[in-house]
Amino acid sequence: MVADRCRDDTAELARKAGAQVCVNTHDLTIGAVRALGARHLLAGLNHHGATRTLLLSTDADTVVKRDWAVRHVRRAEAGWDAVAGTAQLSSGLATAAQPRYEALLAQARSPAGHGNVYGANLSVRASAYRAVGGFLPISTAEDHDLWHRLFRAGFRVAFADEAKVTTSARLDGRAPEGLSARLRTLSSSLPESCCRHVGRREAGPHALLGPGRNSRVFGLA
Repeated sequence: MVADRCRDDTAELARKAGAQVCVNTHDLTIGAVRALGARHLLAGLNHHGATRTLLLSTDADTVVKRDWAVRHVRRAEAGWDAVAGTAQLSSGLATAAQPRYEALLAQARSPAGHGNVYGANLSVRASAYRAVGGFLPISTAEDHDLWHRLFRAGFRVAFADEAKVTTSARLDGRAPEGLSARLRTLSSSLPESCCRHVGRREAGPHALLGPGRNSRVFGLA
C-alpha cells in the first residue's frame, strides 16, 4: 500500500493489518504514486516471478468486495494480461445532471471510447507492466495511458463487469481532471433545488481517481 501524504493513522493501521506500506511525503502526480507502489512490490522480482504476479490497483476512497481480487486473478489465469473492472458511485448525481452523465458513459462504451478504465479497479500482469514501462509520472489519465500502451504492445486486455468496486462521488478529489472534476463540471451549473441525490450509478468515463488519503497497490503471487 502507498500511503500518499496521509494526515491520519492510515500507514500504522495498514501495517498492523499485515500490509506492506510505502510512505510518500512528496507532492507526486497520481501516475508517480502508482508507479512508486509498483516498484516497491516488484523490487527483486525475476522474470519468471513477474509472469506469475498480478498487480491490482485501487484507491483509498474506493470499497472493493471480498471476491474482488479473486475475480481479477481468475481472468489472469484465463490468459488475460490486464483487466479493467467497473465502478459505481457511492451516491448518485443531482437529478438534472444525470442525462449528461449517462451520455458520457455511452460515449465511453462506444467503439471509439476507451471502455471505462479506472485506476481504482485495474489489474496488470507484472511482466506486461514492466514490458511497457509501467505507470508514467503524469498528473491525469495514467490508467488510460497504461492501458493503451498495453493494447498497442499486443498484450491481451479485457473489461470485466463482474469485478466491481464502489467509489466515492466526492467533488474534491486530487486528480486535476479526474472523476471529481468531471462530477463538478456536471453539477456546477445546476440550481440548488436540483442537487438531490439518486441511487448508485456507474462511475463516469473519466474516473481517474486521485490517491485520496492513500492509494493502494497489491501484488498477488
